[in-house]
Amino acid sequence: MNWPLAMKAARMPLVVAVLAAGVAPRVRAQEPATFFRQNCVACHTVGGGRLTGPDLKNVVARKDRAWLVHFIQNPKVVIDSGDPYAAQLLQEARGVVMPALPGMNPAMADGLIALIEAESKLEKSQFVGLQLSDRPFTPADVAAGTQIFLGTKRLATGGPPCLSCHSIGGVGAMGGGKLGPDLTLVYERLGGRKGVGAWLTAPATPTMQTLFSPAPLRAEEILPLLALLEDAALRRGTEGPVAPLTFFLIGLAGTVFSLVVFDLAWQERFRNVRRTLVDRIARRGTR
Repeated sequence: MNWPLAMKAARMPLVVAVLAAGVAPRVRAQEPATFFRQNCVACHTVGGGRLTGPDLKNVVARKDRAWLVHFIQNPKVVIDSGDPYAAQLLQEARGVVMPALPGMNPAMADGLIALIEAESKLEKSQFVGLQLSDRPFTPADVAAGTQIFLGTKRLATGGPPCLSCHSIGGVGAMGGGKLGPDLTLVYERLGGRKGVGAWLTAPATPTMQTLFSPAPLRAEEILPLLALLEDAALRRGTEGPVAPLTFFLIGLAGTVFSLVVFDLAWQERFRNVRRTLVDRIARRGTR
């Protein structure tokens, strides 16, 4: 037997186990960060101020860890229980209820709290959020946002146009898609430029994650879209009925046109049949 070779082979499982032990904790440590980035940054920052939900910097100083772990797993259950602090959070979020997230469990909830604690101690957290310009939007910004929404200007990363899933009052003669909600007043619902900008940076819905995780929006695309959404909210959807009415009128016109075409075609066919019958009768009469 080749003893040196056998000893090397015997040591291999030990080496693999040691390496795995060193790698596994790092992988587990990355999981809450990935989860937070995919599911939480649309509504929360760590040190970047309030979005739809509260800024989570030093959240453990505001509420004990056990309560937070319980709340994160199913916020609606805690709210429905009459918990006063949960009711306060709901009021501050303007009635927006934090959803129960897929993949959430006690271990993940505890890992998220540990992550937030660690990030809170940093001078600047990686989850501080998107820093957007606060300059007033211009008509040119709104026009650029309309082009992006309609898809006449393609997204730099190749993502689909917003119109394929959403609608905005007064934008697009044919309205928009029905897969996602109407966005006419989303600027108000999500708390303005900062809240909507965070959502566009990291959408939290499964459909949008699938579409935009591999092809995220760029900052130069987010600002024009925010300008469009702000403009739509200011108009408060006063042009909302135009798109459905236009769609109805176009459909009605198409139906009338189709009926006229069929009527003309059948009239001509009827004449041809009648003419043939008359000719046959006439020929029989001459015999």
